[in-house]
Amino acid sequence: MIRERRNKEKLTAYYSKFMEEGLVDTNVHPWVETSWLRCRNLNLQTENLSGLTRLNKTELTSLLKANASVIKFVDGLFDQVRNHFAAHNMSMLLLDEQGYGLKEYNAAYFPKTQLGDVVGWRLQEKDIGTSSISVAMERGTAFLMFGPEMWIKQCHGFDYFSGPVNVNGKVRYIISFSCPDQNELPYDLLLSLLMTMKFALEQFLSRMEYWGINQLMMSELPVSVFWVDQNEKIKFCNDNARARMEGKERMEDVFLNYEHIPVRKALEGVPTHRREITWITQDRTYEDITTVVPVKVGREVNSAVVLTMSIEDLKTTIAHATGYSSRYSLYSMVGQTAEFLSLQHKASRIARGEQNMLLQGEPGTGKQRLAHGIHQASPRAAAPLIVVKCTNGPQEYLSEQFFGSLDKDNQPIAGKLELAMGGTLFLDEIEKLPVEMGDQIADALKNGLPSLEKGSKVRKALNVRVIAACDSNLKRLADKGLFSRSLYEMVIDTVIRIPPLRERVKDIEVIANHILAEMSAQHNMAAKKLAPKALAMLTSCRWPGNIKQLQGVIEQAFFHTPGSIIEAEDIKLPGDKAMEKSWKTDEDAFIAAWKAAGGNISKLAGMLDVSRVTLYRYLKKYKLGPNSEEKTAEGNADKQKLK
Repeated sequence: MIRERRNKEKLTAYYSKFMEEGLVDTNVHPWVETSWLRCRNLNLQTENLSGLTRLNKTELTSLLKANASVIKFVDGLFDQVRNHFAAHNMSMLLLDEQGYGLKEYNAAYFPKTQLGDVVGWRLQEKDIGTSSISVAMERGTAFLMFGPEMWIKQCHGFDYFSGPVNVNGKVRYIISFSCPDQNELPYDLLLSLLMTMKFALEQFLSRMEYWGINQLMMSELPVSVFWVDQNEKIKFCNDNARARMEGKERMEDVFLNYEHIPVRKALEGVPTHRREITWITQDRTYEDITTVVPVKVGREVNSAVVLTMSIEDLKTTIAHATGYSSRYSLYSMVGQTAEFLSLQHKASRIARGEQNMLLQGEPGTGKQRLAHGIHQASPRAAAPLIVVKCTNGPQEYLSEQFFGSLDKDNQPIAGKLELAMGGTLFLDEIEKLPVEMGDQIADALKNGLPSLEKGSKVRKALNVRVIAACDSNLKRLADKGLFSRSLYEMVIDTVIRIPPLRERVKDIEVIANHILAEMSAQHNMAAKKLAPKALAMLTSCRWPGNIKQLQGVIEQAFFHTPGSIIEAEDIKLPGDKAMEKSWKTDEDAFIAAWKAAGGNISKLAGMLDVSRVTLYRYLKKYKLGPNSEEKTAEGNADKQKLK
């Protein structure tokens, strides 16, 4: 705050009047007045800078080390204006956000008397009373304070300029000027200098914060980053890249095929994007996707940045980033019947192996959840779980789905087989695959993935475990020539039959309560319980849609029941005509069912016992759910939120 020059004799009189009589003159600045009153209530001494809080040697060393980069930057700022400070006998002090002195500049003119070096001393209001430092900290703005306004009489022979250094709305440092009382002191110019230094330090801290976040991201991401200067010497590399360099400073000293890594091309101004490159060292070989881009200053290239990532790591990262990971454990499936416990035990035992398997069961029995659980319990749990909803679609679409394609720049786009590398490929409703496509998938799994490059006969070995699921008798389909014999023989290593819900009636209560608990946790709503009659209704139903159908009914009842107890009248069983008819004409009823299904098309179709085509018509009518592009997506993309 730029203030008009004040008469020092009058200011001294105001100070004396307050100290002797406790009265504040109306001419005292309101911020100073507020601080004076607080200091009097704290019974702070007024004579000199003594008896203050100071860090011990260990604490001070730690503080200075933590702020070393900032101190070095301020050193540079001060060097540029040193002569100006000397001309006016001025001193400068840098403090941290707690008011601890970090460094003095031109300290011969600082009013320290009994303090000696003020570095390490705390200079808050509760320590030294009213000061430009305490006002700047409290108000978050620069402030000029005349000597007689200071609480400590020892400081009355100086004027003070202090400004907070703010980053993201928080005071991080204080810069404070002090100068002997001079009638011709150019206050406006000094405040301009203070504000310039304050702004420069704020910009520096913002850049440091930004750079720190960038470094953190570069360290955490599974990518190696190199910054190479025009002399091909590494200026910077992240942790992953540093591990590859083995303590060397030049890539050519580490990588035996350095000439084939396009760093020199980038230094000549030619970038390379997403190219498969082999990095060969004495001890190991890296198969990477590499990008190298030139860095220009003006029109001249002065360096290059290299970003390279292991192809295997990239596939795993992409798979997990796109949701290709296990959502359920084996123990997310519940039950108490002997049939269920035997199934769970068998799945747990088989999960630890490497054999492919076939899950057989009626629609809605929980095959997909079981596949997730098996993957999570397997040695492949950290690798991707790639779920494919099989379909008898066009050959071109299926080929791209499984084997990948080339983008407009002829760069490969990985298919589901490649994305599943090291992990598990779950083929849901496998019986829908055309015979030819099944043969091709079996061939790739056995002999390697064919190259997308025309004329290339190179195949990439696939390390993939296959879990298949079907609602039909897959052997019968294979025998009739309606399903690929080779793929059938590949997944038939182990067969797990999942019993329908009508064969495990005693599990219905356990499953229903589990669904209610999941609903309560998922939607952050109060827990609800089934009344005895409601439970009896559930156990008396045949459940042709199995667990998925039961879940739909439970979820609808959960949302439609205002209290904590779900009564029998709150339950709409499959085939309930009231439910079937109401949603067709009542928009609110349809939206309620949509919410109950969590926006999942398959679940809603099971609840309402209608085709997906019919549902899409009603979703369009009520302006809900998926758009035209989403309709063609795979089954696990069917989850949509209300617009």
